[in-house]
Formats: sequence, C-alpha cells, structure tokens
Amino acid sequence: MRRVVLVGYDDAELLDIACPSDVFDAANRLRGTPDYDIRLATLDGRPVRCGSGLTLLSQQRLDRLAGPVDTLIVAGGLGHEHAAADVRLTTHLRRLAGHSRRVASVCTGATVLAATNLLEGRRVTTHWRWAERLAARHPGVTVDPAPLFVRDGNVYTSAGVTSALDLSLALVEEDHGPSLARDIARHLVTYLQRPGNQAQVSMFLATTAPEHRVLRDLTGHIAAQPAGDLSSPALAAKAGLSVRQLSRLFQEHLGTSPSRYVRTVRTEAAATLLVASELPLSAVARRCGFRSTETLRQAFLDLYDAPPSSYRRAHHRQERASSGIRPPASTAST
Repeated sequence: MRRVVLVGYDDAELLDIACPSDVFDAANRLRGTPDYDIRLATLDGRPVRCGSGLTLLSQQRLDRLAGPVDTLIVAGGLGHEHAAADVRLTTHLRRLAGHSRRVASVCTGATVLAATNLLEGRRVTTHWRWAERLAARHPGVTVDPAPLFVRDGNVYTSAGVTSALDLSLALVEEDHGPSLARDIARHLVTYLQRPGNQAQVSMFLATTAPEHRVLRDLTGHIAAQPAGDLSSPALAAKAGLSVRQLSRLFQEHLGTSPSRYVRTVRTEAAATLLVASELPLSAVARRCGFRSTETLRQAFLDLYDAPPSSYRRAHHRQERASSGIRPPASTAST
C-alpha cells in the first residue's frame, strides 16, 4: 500500500483535502485493488475546522506519524500563515519529508512548506494572489505564479484549489500510467488532466480594478478585436495617451507591456479557436491577428510549450476520451 498523508489544520481549504483524497480513492476503486492508503493527519489528531465551517475528523496524529510515507500533501487555506508559524507543525513536516517518496502542497500550502525550508533553491508555484508575498518572504525560493503545478525533484507545488485535481491526476499517472488517470477524470466528471504549464489565470478572466477605467476599456477592446490594429501607437491613440504613458499604465497595473499583453490575448484566442473549430492554422492565425502561421507557432511555444498543431490534437484526443468516442482506425495513429 502506498501511504498518502494529507496534512490539515484549522481554516484549511476543504477542496485542497477533498480533491486529492477523491482522486486517490477513485484510483483504488477503478483498479479494483487498493493501492493507496489515504489518511488525514493533524498535529495532535484533533478534528480540522475548514474555512467553510465544516469539520473533518483526523485519522492520524502528525506528531506520532513515522515513515515511510509515499506521498505527503500539505493543504492550503485561510489558516496557512498561522500553520506556517507553528514550529511544531513545520518540524514534523520536515521530519516526515525526509521519509517521503514525494512531497506536495496545494495552493497556499506552499507557504507552510516554505516555512520548513524544503522549498529553498527550488522553483515552485502557489495561488497567484499569494505568489508575490511568498517570494518576498522566501527570497531563496523561485516562485512562478503562472503554471497550475510545478515539479522540482520530488517536490510538487500546485496553484489554487481545483488545481489539486490536476496535480493528483499527474501523481496517479506517474504511478499507473495515463489510462488510469483518464478513467479517473471521467469518473469524477472533470476536465481531463490539464497540463502543469497551463496558465492559472487566462487574460480573458483576469480583471482590472474598476477605478482604472482607461485600462479596463483597453483590455476589453483588445479581447473583442484580436485581429485589429493593436500596436502600442494605436492603443495609445485610442486611450488619448502617449506610448510611454500607455506602457507605464500596463506595467504598473498588469505587470507586463502592451505588446506582450496583446500577444498573450491573441494566443489564447487562437487556442480557443483551434479547439472549437476545424479552421486551418493559416485562418486561425489571420483571425487572431498573427501575421503568419510561424508567428502563431512561436507564440504557442512560448505560452503553452507546444506548437498549435499538437495543442489541437491533444485537446481533441481529450474530448474524444472524455466522451468515450474513439477515432476511426484509419486516423488513430496520426
């Protein structure tokens, strides 16, 4: 049995605990033979009062838990800073990590892991809202706020809440292969495992503070017309700003340049079109404001670490797998 220990504390996020536990439990059920022994552990074996107000019973005292542990997972939640300041908790986590095959955190659980010094010298991620604070408090940790999850050696960190599903599916895939991971995703009626390098927050979902009216209008204009003239001079003229003022506005409030923002929006628009249509790459590139398919290809490599053709095939395979549809025999190997 592979022992999976989920570490909770008061004001932990319920989904940070439930997502991994249900994925590993589904693996047991679908395999027909139990492989994962899943335990919720707390410092003194006391129940966990989650941030939602619900209470979970602990099955293990963390202070009495001995190795070996297959997978040690630390939940995030509203209580993560208080948990990180608990020396007893971080001491036991550091002790158990030395006897664990792999160590992981969900969301702001990275704050707790960072307090154990287990993240020093590593590249990690966390919920995008807390990434800057984590980086400031632990300068020896490289915090990347973009991906859904990151693996650095035997340490895994994931983004906010439901990214725990993607991380847990990836862990099961490591153990038993992609077929079981796909079956679990279908069983849980979730999107088939998103790749770890997929962005946490799409430009289409990112919001700008209401008081920044000019920037809000500009980002809406960019999203509505990806194929239009979105050069910095054109955007500056539309906003009644100089190019320098425009650049300063984007950098101050979005942390990027106008041209880089436009490129990301165009790439995300192209990704949506690739999955939702059968348009050739040249037409997708044209509709999304790219001058050529090569420019589109380079943008995809930068954002998704995959060319557009591979991105389209992968997502179409996922849709077929999740719906139970198999491709015709003549195309199954293409």
